[in-house]
Amino acid sequence: MSHHHAVVWLDQHAAKAFHVTETEAERITVTGRAPDRHISTHGSRSREHQHADDGFLHEVVEAMSGAQGRLITGPGDTKQELVRHIDRHHPQYRRRIVGVDRADHPSDGHVCAHARRVFAKVDRTLPQR
Repeated sequence: MSHHHAVVWLDQHAAKAFHVTETEAERITVTGRAPDRHISTHGSRSREHQHADDGFLHEVVEAMSGAQGRLITGPGDTKQELVRHIDRHHPQYRRRIVGVDRADHPSDGHVCAHARRVFAKVDRTLPQR
């Protein structure tokens, strides 16, 4: 199945990438190892930060390969970590990111429906061939 767009939902433990068309979706699941944990202290407060593994983020990028438009979604900071990973290691893909959206834990159908709405808007702004 040939696709033009991909959407990924991810947190620090797993990612679900979907290559979507108007009527079909192909799912690729990527699981990561336990995230790196860092504790930072600010005054009397301490906060634990979890960071996704670079290998995991690389696999997520690979799961979206072939897509011209890419949408990144997820509940926490991992989606921003993915964008930074792309900036550092895959800068040629940065311009293909059409959006970074917050999404808690939607069903696969909701992820794909949201992606189709976003990509339909993006496609309307592109010159027609």
